[in-house]
Amino acid sequence: MIAFLINSILLGIGLAMDAFSVSCANGLGEPDMKKGRMAGVAGVYAVFQFMMPMIGWLCVRTIDGIFAGFRSVVPWIALVLLLWIGGKMIFGFFKKDKEEEKKILTFGLLIVQGIATSVDALSVGFAIAGYKVTTALAACAIFGIETFIICVCGIVIGKKVGTKFVGKALLLGGIILIAIGIEIVVKGLLG
Repeated sequence: MIAFLINSILLGIGLAMDAFSVSCANGLGEPDMKKGRMAGVAGVYAVFQFMMPMIGWLCVRTIDGIFAGFRSVVPWIALVLLLWIGGKMIFGFFKKDKEEEKKILTFGLLIVQGIATSVDALSVGFAIAGYKVTTALAACAIFGIETFIICVCGIVIGKKVGTKFVGKALLLGGIILIAIGIEIVVKGLLG
């Protein structure tokens, strides 16, 4: 039981790092974000970090042969999504449209970010495929709770930095998202 908790906590921290980075970028882009919105943004990432490993677990337990070929494209999906979001932020920076800057984190974009930052967590479902359903649910709940806490911290950090770099927030946020996408693909190719 102790080993399970330690492994789940460490794995959850590792999984949450992409969402943490994106949360920093979101806080950077919206330095006046209120606590309720911060909780909502972090909550979306937490839900995806809970769901994706469970989906991976379910796929391995039911359709492993079909799903095995999909594993290699997971990092590329994350890259495409993050390139799109990051590119949109960078375009918004050069467009100098302050209304666009304020609206950059729409619900639709938040969902895309949630998917992009958790798509690699899908493969964690493969790693926990030997768990019973209750154990898999417990591990995924730990991942979600950790992600929520870590992402709130990321938004706060981004907001603090964002007030210092208000004019460059979209550019820096977009660059961060694109870098995360590239890092996910590199990890996928090397790992």
